[in-house]
Amino acid sequence: MKFRPDTFTVLLLGAIVLASFLPATGAAGNLLASAGTVAVALLFFFHGAALSREQIVAGASHWRLHILITALTFVFFPLVVLPINGISSFAPSWMPADLGLGFLYLGVLPSAVSSSIAYTAIARGNVPAAICSAAASNVFGMMLTPFLLLLLVSSAGSGDFAVGEALKDIVLQLLLPFAVGHAMRPILGGYLARNEGLMARYDKCVIWLIVYSAFSHSVASGLWQNLPVKAIVLTILLCIGLLALFMFFARFLVRRFGFSLEDEAAVVFCGSKKSLASGLPMAKVLFSGHPGFGMIVLPIMCYNQVQVILGAILAQKYREQIAESKSTETEAQ
Repeated sequence: MKFRPDTFTVLLLGAIVLASFLPATGAAGNLLASAGTVAVALLFFFHGAALSREQIVAGASHWRLHILITALTFVFFPLVVLPINGISSFAPSWMPADLGLGFLYLGVLPSAVSSSIAYTAIARGNVPAAICSAAASNVFGMMLTPFLLLLLVSSAGSGDFAVGEALKDIVLQLLLPFAVGHAMRPILGGYLARNEGLMARYDKCVIWLIVYSAFSHSVASGLWQNLPVKAIVLTILLCIGLLALFMFFARFLVRRFGFSLEDEAAVVFCGSKKSLASGLPMAKVLFSGHPGFGMIVLPIMCYNQVQVILGAILAQKYREQIAESKSTETEAQ
């Protein structure tokens, strides 16, 4: 089976290359940063308008599965990455502090919605449960992620993170636009539902803008001088290790608690994935103006590509297992 990078992956890599050779600096950089701030606020406004209460309520009866996915996403993952962040004395010698902060941020992000659901569907797993859990993860994640990050960074003893400023930005740039958007759902909900493709393209444009702006700022601050090739390679390997660990751990817990194979597919994909679509806009708010922004978002960008490739392989494996299981049940009847 051949795996080719999709167009968006190529565009993200192109944004990094473009920023490396032609970074937006000075007035252009400031204008781009301001545009990014407005774009992120609009992004959460539109997501608030598009989200229905039914999506949160749907599938809520399968509470054991949702609790397991939530625990994997917001409890176990943060606890695993906490010792390896760049602030901790347990951090590897090759890891700069900003890169370690990026892994800490990766740990508190919500689950990826589209890929979690898509891979669960490919695997013929419990799609309704995946939809409910992934959507709820992102709704709660918008509130949980920033506060978990503040809690863990404070626990790690960092004095470089402006807690008060971050909280203000969270409210003004994330929560307020989301709440206003949701209040306007009766007016905008129908249009957004009919134009999901347009909204998906807007999401990708915002992410591309953030990546280019972030790496422009970081390149101007000496990103590539401070981040050797060895650190990039080890970052990718660490992302592979984290994803493999949580896929294995999720499978172990599911089988321990006696869930079905279809439920197992939903838990493995929703509980191990992290959202690039939510992660980069929130990072734009939380780490605005940080000279090491490009280094901070590097783990989530690497992790996203790894989860796309490994997820595709595992989805096919589950599809075969579930089909074989159903065939055996049919023969037994």
